[in-house]
Amino acid sequence: MRVATWNVNSVKQRLPRFLPWLDQRQPDVVCLQETKLTEEAFTALLGDELAQRGYAVAVSDEAQWNGVALLSKVGLEDVEVGFAGMPGFPNPEARAVSATCGGIRVHSLYVPNGRTPDSEHYHYKLAWLAALCEVVAADERDTMLCGDMNIAPADADVFDPEAYVGQTHVTAPERAALSAFVELGLHDVVRDRWPAERVFTYWDYRAGMFHQDLGMRIDLVLAAAPVAERVKAAWVDRHARKGTGPSDHAPVIVDLDEAPDGDIGPVVPPPSARGAKKKVKLPQSR
Repeated sequence: MRVATWNVNSVKQRLPRFLPWLDQRQPDVVCLQETKLTEEAFTALLGDELAQRGYAVAVSDEAQWNGVALLSKVGLEDVEVGFAGMPGFPNPEARAVSATCGGIRVHSLYVPNGRTPDSEHYHYKLAWLAALCEVVAADERDTMLCGDMNIAPADADVFDPEAYVGQTHVTAPERAALSAFVELGLHDVVRDRWPAERVFTYWDYRAGMFHQDLGMRIDLVLAAAPVAERVKAAWVDRHARKGTGPSDHAPVIVDLDEAPDGDIGPVVPPPSARGAKKKVKLPQSR
């Protein structure tokens, strides 16, 4: 079973790339984030195309902002939009949808950004993660949390830790909130498989950061031990970030039980060559 997660940053804008990507990579389960469409608009745009490809669909919708979806060829049972105790800001946002797919409880998640440390958005992010952790802790089913977590788990997951000082995504409370899922027994399957490799999933659109490979690893797949033991390949589809009209995120792909493309490494295709290290400021800090 091939499971993929991708923050598409508007499925409507990504449509010319998304359908060919589905046909090329042939994922069995797809978790999407930042769909930015109502369920009605999502169905009108993609319903027939996805049905022709054999996907059942579950959507948590919100026009213009947020939005998550689950696509599955291997069953879509017990769909839940949101999760118990999920806080709002102030109202619930379209950031979580889960279902049982091929015997695994799969969550498509778009964790709040947090904006700036110690802001009300930041505290909302931590509360949102704490509520999700309680739900996962109480669930005895085999679980996969897939999505844009908006947290880089460690300094190795950003191109330059010094560039992120004073920014969200790397603070100790955020990383502790993410580590709480690992303490429950979930595995960061990409990092477990590639513990020392340079692996990013997000590159800002500005300042040529993608071409310089100045990124972050914030799109994750966290899997319960029985699922993690089935992983035969785990990789970032960097090719989907190249070319015309890409999302600023690349898909993360995890192969269970068999690897149709082989155990092909952490990033496909390999990163572009990097020059000598130099100090780089984040675009938003300029």
